[in-house]
Amino acid sequence: MKSSELDYDLPAELIAQHPLERRDESRLLVYDRASGAVRHDVFGDLVGEAGDALVVVNDTRAVPGRIAIEQPRGEVLLVEQVEDGVWEALARPTRRLRAGRRYGPVELLEHLGEGRWRVRLFGEPAGEAPLPPYITEPLDDPDRYQTVYARSAGSAAAPTAGLHFTPELLSSLEVERVTLHVGLDTFRVVAADDLAEHRLHGERYSVSEEAWRRISSAPHVLAVGTTTVRVLETLARGGELAGRTDLFITPGFEFRRVDALLTNFHLPRSTLLALVMAFAGVEETRALYRTAIAERYRFYSFGDAMLVL
Repeated sequence: MKSSELDYDLPAELIAQHPLERRDESRLLVYDRASGAVRHDVFGDLVGEAGDALVVVNDTRAVPGRIAIEQPRGEVLLVEQVEDGVWEALARPTRRLRAGRRYGPVELLEHLGEGRWRVRLFGEPAGEAPLPPYITEPLDDPDRYQTVYARSAGSAAAPTAGLHFTPELLSSLEVERVTLHVGLDTFRVVAADDLAEHRLHGERYSVSEEAWRRISSAPHVLAVGTTTVRVLETLARGGELAGRTDLFITPGFEFRRVDALLTNFHLPRSTLLALVMAFAGVEETRALYRTAIAERYRFYSFGDAMLVL
């Protein structure tokens, strides 16, 4: 598959700049693969759409890891903790930064290339929420960039499909948890012409024995977000209950444990969009995105959601 097949045009005004007042008031585009039917719903009605499915969520918590630096003016974005006090991070402006120097609470240890650094953090992460660059408006409440079930800190970005849930909605569903700490590699634009040439560096995940027994024996599983899909499909292929996964899901992939997918609308040329195409179908996904644009759905992290049954 050519990476150009992941392109689409999105009007800038459809990029959601802030969350809705109520999480579950976002819109929900529902696509039934068996019948081809498309319907428009609201997220709060997910209970009726999910049926008897076991809903599996990623309970990772985004780290407040966007740390401003003054001289030179820029920032460090914590990506993954690799040992006590030491992180892999992105830093800018890379060309003006020097290994061995301390910038506020961060000491740069080694430049790893492509803007990535090995850094030492003094104290706990205490920066701003790691909002993506396409969100340009300030976030009044940092907790709105966390799911209500987040508990295991370690992500460089929130698993945004879960941002729509409220505690009340969760209590009406059969829910199980897994953990995958989201790295920026997941969101990195596919630069290679051929999708097969793109490589994921991998992300840390963990699943309890009890959770996996319940998930593996469930008649139907609804995965909340692409990160959850990657964990479940890694384990379905014999992966350990804890480790790293570099599973890259593209069209033609055989899904062994995920029966339904709940996801947000993703950026062009992203590995996340490739995963959705693998699950829903390439042309079907293109048609769904055209419909979402025509119906003025809100896109990306704080946008609306899509359920593929």
